[in-house]
Amino acid sequence: MAENTAAGLTPSPLVKAAPLTWLDHVVNVIKLVIKELRSIRADPTMLVLVVYAFSISVNTVATGAVTDATNMSVGIVDEDGSALSRQIAEALLRPTFQPAVHISANEIDSSMDRGDFLFVVEVPPNFEADLRAQRKTQLQINIDATIVAQAGNGANYLKTAISNEIQSFLSGTTAAKSSPINLVVRTDFNPNLVTSWFSAMTQVINQITLLTVILTGAALIREREQGTVEHLLVMPVVPAEIMLAKMLANGLVILVAAMLSLQFVVHWWIGSPIAGSRLLFLLGAAEYALVVAALGILLGTLATTMGQFGLLAMPVLMVTQLLSGSSTPMESMPVWLQYVVKTVSPTPHFVSFSQAVLFRGADLSLVWQPLLAMFAIGSVYFIFALSRFRRVIFGS
Repeated sequence: MAENTAAGLTPSPLVKAAPLTWLDHVVNVIKLVIKELRSIRADPTMLVLVVYAFSISVNTVATGAVTDATNMSVGIVDEDGSALSRQIAEALLRPTFQPAVHISANEIDSSMDRGDFLFVVEVPPNFEADLRAQRKTQLQINIDATIVAQAGNGANYLKTAISNEIQSFLSGTTAAKSSPINLVVRTDFNPNLVTSWFSAMTQVINQITLLTVILTGAALIREREQGTVEHLLVMPVVPAEIMLAKMLANGLVILVAAMLSLQFVVHWWIGSPIAGSRLLFLLGAAEYALVVAALGILLGTLATTMGQFGLLAMPVLMVTQLLSGSSTPMESMPVWLQYVVKTVSPTPHFVSFSQAVLFRGADLSLVWQPLLAMFAIGSVYFIFALSRFRRVIFGS
């Protein structure tokens, strides 16, 4: 330095790095996305989980855990021995009912205590004769209510079947009366009320929520545990680029798996029709995946280990799914709870959007409100998660 000064040379000032342009930010995000995808590829356990969740799990939940009233066991105590009582017993057909089993009156309590029958129908003496004479009579149905779902639905099926047989039997007598109203029920979108159609699509929606949060949060926790997050601190990248790359990479994996599951598992394997546009559903699912990915980042900044992250994510995901409207209708919840859930959670809006598109074939003009609500909630999630990410990871 002294020689240069003596020679009349002045030291050159430090060269400042040029500010990053928007194109530089895009390139950085793309490179970070590729890094995240390679990290996901290097984790075979996580890949197996994603494949299982969107294939076997969807089919199992849709076809295995069926709450429909099917294959119900019925015992009949026929103390009348008439043509009508035999006709009632013969009307209980598969697949709704098992063939009726005739038992005696003193076997009712013991057989139901053993769980042999879900229903026991008692036909009293002179049942047919009292009906023909238009005298008041009663028919008793004993129900095993320990099987709540089938007991409630099955009782309605059983009462309808018995009423139809009585009306049919009496149609040729003077006791029969024509109904003043001919009630015709038409079911849209799912004419046969197949539960597996609804359950399969609901399970795909739930898996998008579950796995996007888990993958995104686990990616952040894994880097913090392995110490590789410090490498990002010395790279010419900003926190928003790192966070956005994790959201995009993990969301992309989940979206690909979800769309494949929708086509091959839900539509081809289970046989559920898809009424609406797959492209519109993909756009809505992509928006939702980014929203819940931001939630995963937020949870990842609140936990320091994978165990803590799992314990923190479980109640959040459970409450989110139970109050999303996919398992139970939103209308069955208290009004104040509906407003709270729709304000703080994007899941009810995504469930509403998905059902409208996939079941009812709605277009963009009918589902723009859920999309707008998801965008608003997601913006709040992203800002809050980015603030936490900067403070926890970058210390700023």
